[in-house]
Amino acid sequence: MTASSGKTPVLIIVENLPVPLDRRVWQESCALRDAGYDVTVICPKMRGYNKAEEELDGIRIYRHWISEEAGGFVGFIGEYLSALWGEFRLIWKAWFRHRFRVVHLCNPPDLLFLVAWPFKLFGVRIIYDVHDLWPEMFRAKFGRGGLVYRMVLFAERLTYAVADVVMTTNRSVSRVARERGGKPEDRIFVVRTSPKVRGTDAVPDPLMKKGRRFLVGFIGVMGNTDGVHLLLEAIRILVMDHGRSDVQFLLMGTGPEHDALMKARDDMKLTEVVDMPGRVSNEFLFTALKTMDLGVSCDPSDGYNDHCTMNKVLEYMAFGKAQVMFDLEEGRASAGDAARYVEGNSPEGLAKAVADLLDDPELRARMGSIGLERINGDLRWERSVEALLAAYRSALGRGAETSGQ
Repeated sequence: MTASSGKTPVLIIVENLPVPLDRRVWQESCALRDAGYDVTVICPKMRGYNKAEEELDGIRIYRHWISEEAGGFVGFIGEYLSALWGEFRLIWKAWFRHRFRVVHLCNPPDLLFLVAWPFKLFGVRIIYDVHDLWPEMFRAKFGRGGLVYRMVLFAERLTYAVADVVMTTNRSVSRVARERGGKPEDRIFVVRTSPKVRGTDAVPDPLMKKGRRFLVGFIGVMGNTDGVHLLLEAIRILVMDHGRSDVQFLLMGTGPEHDALMKARDDMKLTEVVDMPGRVSNEFLFTALKTMDLGVSCDPSDGYNDHCTMNKVLEYMAFGKAQVMFDLEEGRASAGDAARYVEGNSPEGLAKAVADLLDDPELRARMGSIGLERINGDLRWERSVEALLAAYRSALGRGAETSGQ
């Protein structure tokens, strides 16, 4: 059955961010809309997006209550249970109203199959969009093995089992889908998280530098796997140990560790040189990216982050900015020669790499140009859209497709 408009109705479920704030999910939703699908999204109420139901740009959005963003294990249990209850209610509302033909599950966590699998009995196809490897994320956050970790692995296996098609953000996650998920190559599609470039015509704002020569920026979530504490330690080394007084730092984003990180900044006596404004508007973000001299991606190398394609890495590249990061497998795959890589999750190494690049404007400019060329070439969003639509055609049985990039 299709929607009254004649368009194929599809339902996307995402738990960890609302739309349109979740850039990947929103770009996917818009691409599907543009391709003629009737799109509904279920997501949480959070971060200022609190309307229970609305339509934006032709995309229908249902939002559910979720408990406060979790910072510990008990908090995560509450978050997941509250989200599952909200998703359960809204998926049935969406079914009775729209009779969707595809359910598109965006992890983490790998529990969304619990609300989606009954609809396979009605002929609905399920697409599993692997944003993060949940078992690796779980271990990085909690360092737990044992029974709970085995349950997390089991949930991942069940999600793969119910999925008709799998979408991944990069090749290393595709490898896991084959080896651990047991999915055949022709059912796996690489849909990279590429920015739909906008805002690059923003005007730099020298006031962001607070009278200093350089601005070094960070964008992203501030949780216990994101390494912002390592960045603060690197800043302390630069400012306190090496006497760099010519650099202002702008750390944009929020998350469960934001308040603790602000306290750490203040305890290190870095308040005057490190701005932490929390969540910022697109206009502020674009201006900051235009003003920055260097970007930092401080996610430490581990079994989780090594498989992640980081949004911040791509955003720095889209604005032609050189960047420094710890040496992650997928970080290298994205940035190539547009980044300087630091071994061993070392704050000292991070501080040195930042200082070296700030003191070499020609190298920064060359790295920025490389990043911009990659974003406008192999990593452009239009290629991801091709793979996304191929995944949907495969799920709906509309002809054999190649498996992406």
